[in-house]
Amino acid sequence: MSAVRPERGVVAWFDDAAGVGAIADVDGHLVDFHCVSIADGSRRVAEGRPVSFLRRTGPTGRTEAVAVTPA
Repeated sequence: MSAVRPERGVVAWFDDAAGVGAIADVDGHLVDFHCVSIADGSRRVAEGRPVSFLRRTGPTGRTEAVAVTPA
């Protein structure tokens, strides 16, 4: 079984009030995330911040970022 490796990206935008944002991956594709997916529990991350993350299929069937960690 192979281990899942985190991807790298940059926070493209983050809405503090709504607690949602998107990460631009290395290819420039946006991956949505929710503040509960920020690994350190802070519920906030600055736009432009480099991060690592894992992709998964969310409850609505869309791809989302989880385990979002400042890089």
